[in-house]
Amino acid sequence: LVIVAAVTVILVAGGYDAPRAMAAMWDGAFGSPYAILSATLVRATPLLFVGLAVGLAFRAGILNIGAEGQLLAGAIAAVTTGLFLGGLPRPLALPLALVAGAAAGSVWAGIAAWLKQQFGVLEVISTLMLNFVAVYLVSWAVRGPLQEPTHVYPQTAELANAVRLPALIAGHRLHLGFVLALALAGTLWWFLMHTAAGFRVRAVGAGARAARSAGGINASRTAAFVFIASGALAGLGGASEVTGVTFSLYEGISPGYGYSAIAVALLARLHPLAIVGTALLFGALEAGASAMQRDANVPSVLAAVVEALVVLGVLALDRARIRRNA
Repeated sequence: LVIVAAVTVILVAGGYDAPRAMAAMWDGAFGSPYAILSATLVRATPLLFVGLAVGLAFRAGILNIGAEGQLLAGAIAAVTTGLFLGGLPRPLALPLALVAGAAAGSVWAGIAAWLKQQFGVLEVISTLMLNFVAVYLVSWAVRGPLQEPTHVYPQTAELANAVRLPALIAGHRLHLGFVLALALAGTLWWFLMHTAAGFRVRAVGAGARAARSAGGINASRTAAFVFIASGALAGLGGASEVTGVTFSLYEGISPGYGYSAIAVALLARLHPLAIVGTALLFGALEAGASAMQRDANVPSVLAAVVEALVVLGVLALDRARIRRNA
């Protein structure tokens, strides 16, 4: 209801036909089985992967703002692996591409982790800067060594069927990556709540100095582990996108999933299972915004504005609650 009210206010303030725009948003997100299975859930899948990545990092007190770059690194690695191994059987080629994407994301995050460990570089700065490096790396790859054979379009060749995630329902775009993301959400929740390593992650996030002195926890090692695991989740999101949706790599392959995922994680209060719900919510919002632009001439950037307002609202409510309890 809060989101509906925010969207309505923005539409009215912008002079748009609010009823028509809201109807277009609903139709684009939930108006048909195709809208749900080929738009909303497809948009929610990368947000879920990267939301889990951001949520895990923030849970350990690591401000990983670089999920966008880690997603792009994973996409590059998955496409590169898929192009070279596309002749292998799917049970071998597809897992290798996904593993390559996760590994590339972890390496990309590992750069920031190493900079922090060795030189004390704040992860907010290093991860943010690495996002831009990843964007330009994609541009270089699709205009250089990975460009499609005709060298006309700035993109890679399409992946072979052996490196494509299978569709869950015939005739729709929803793919197996969505199920994988749900499984990872459940696994991450179990890890954080029911394992000793998960307790160490939560303890370091609550207070690294206290965890070190009172709990005998190696905070630096735990933080490095979480940083790399977070990058792997984001990289897997990039691999899922290229093997399940686009089937090739090109500039602008991510419309900012890594940044939207910060809002997804914060709105869910960093809880892995709640991130599933917020990823679905934001996926519906983005799918609906695209439909509003197409059918009601409302700019799709409205979705980003609403996402920002939702996050600010959550932070304001948290701040008010803390003041009340103080």
